[in-house]
Formats: sequence, structure tokens, C-alpha cells
Amino acid sequence: MLLDHIAVSGETLEEAAAAVEAALGVPMLQGGQHDVFITHNKLLGLADGLYLEAIAADPSRPAPERPRWFDLDSFSGRARPTNWICASEDLDALLAALPIEVGDPVSLTRGDLRWRKAVPADGKLPFDNLFPSLIEWNCEVHPATVLPPSGCALRRLIVSHPEASALAAMLAPHFRDARVVFEPGAPALSVEIDTPHGLRTLA
Repeated sequence: MLLDHIAVSGETLEEAAAAVEAALGVPMLQGGQHDVFITHNKLLGLADGLYLEAIAADPSRPAPERPRWFDLDSFSGRARPTNWICASEDLDALLAALPIEVGDPVSLTRGDLRWRKAVPADGKLPFDNLFPSLIEWNCEVHPATVLPPSGCALRRLIVSHPEASALAAMLAPHFRDARVVFEPGAPALSVEIDTPHGLRTLA
């Protein structure tokens, strides 16, 4: 498992993107629409092959036949970081090795992008949606490689949860990244990012 990107959800895409831009002082770029889950996004490239994704339900199209990923059907309130996404080169093997159900693989496309994503049937990930969402890219192009440099880099991703130690222990055999910190507390994500304007926090 490698950290791939971080999702900032909003009741609308405009609210999600505005929250990122206000916090970091840099503009997001247009992403696109997602079939199956009927969402749309905007993107911001980070250093080291990472990126931020502002995401929301897409009101321009009919509702999906299944619950949306990231539990977006239940999202309300201010735009905020809600999910962190980790990539695997063998999603099936990783899912088989995990001691918890995190969803079944769904094949997806957007333009030249091809990927498989483990998505729970109800759209809700374990640990109050703070278990990482798992992805396997099936294309030569990764979104971060085509995004222009933003001057932003992830310093820390803080995953807060009452059972943070249990979550960290469950991930330990598969994931190690000094930038990702697990802390006890109310369920939440906090993202510290070095920007051209100094250290900023998304929370």
C-alpha cells in the first residue's frame, strides 16, 4: 500500500474546491465525471506523486443505482477532508490479506484513466470511513503525472479516531509512511501541506 491521494468532500463540488483553495491559496484544476458512482471532481497536484481531489455528488446526472463511494450520499456540512486513498499493485491479494472487509473491486474509467477500486456495498468504509480506500491503477498515466506543479507538498496526514491504535495496527503489515500519523480522538482527517505561502492545514 502506498499513499495515492486525499479526498476533500463537499455538498457541492464548488464548495469542496473552494475549501481547498481558501486553505492553501492555490487554484484547483478541472477533473471530470465518474460513472457508476455519479460524482465529479477537481484536482491539485502535490509533490512526490500525490494529489488532492475535491469531490462531490454530480447533480447534473441521475442518481446512481448503488450507494456512492466515500459515503457521499450521507455527506453534509462544511467541505472537509474525508478520505485517504492508497494504491496497490495487486488489489485482490491485498484485500485477501486484510483482516477486515473494505469492499469489492469495481472497474472504472475516466478518459484515459483505468482503475479498480475496492468499494463497500453501502459506500461506508470501516472505522467511520477512515480506513483507507484502496485503488489499483490499470493504466500508464497516473493523474498526478499530468497535473502541473502547484508548489505544494504533503507534510502530514493526521488520522484521528477513538480506535486509532487498532487501525494503525491493522495497517502496519501493509503500509508504512512517516507522513501518516494516527492519533486518538473524534473521527476526522487533518492534512498539513507546505505551500508557496507557508504551512497550511486542511481540516
